[in-house]
Amino acid sequence: MDALYPRLLVRDFPASAAFYQAVLRELLGVEPVKVLPGYANWDIEGQAGLALFGRDRLAAAVGTADLPETAQGAAQDTAMLVMKVDDVDAAAACLARHGATVAAPPQDRPDWAPTLRTAHLRDPEGNLIELQSY
Repeated sequence: MDALYPRLLVRDFPASAAFYQAVLRELLGVEPVKVLPGYANWDIEGQAGLALFGRDRLAAAVGTADLPETAQGAAQDTAMLVMKVDDVDAAAACLARHGATVAAPPQDRPDWAPTLRTAHLRDPEGNLIELQSY
């Protein structure tokens, strides 16, 4: 049973699905388990790793389709995806090749943990992704 996993609610499902399909294939060697209109999911080592769901589909399902979307102006992030990788620099380059934007380039973070190296990028929807190795 998959107890807990991230599901991103995305506006542009085709762009998000293409981004994560390319990135997860290149970084982790995983293919999507399922890709349907408005839904995709990936498993990692037999457990749910990530799911994408069209924001409009969920809004219709829970009765919020008539409400405004969250403002997309400047604000602090409230969540992020974290991926442990072998090489932060190479992984950051991979995500950027597939359309991610760099929020903070690869750097050592000894004040967070003695051997931690991170990079922070945003996927095509603006979701924050942390790449880390330690």
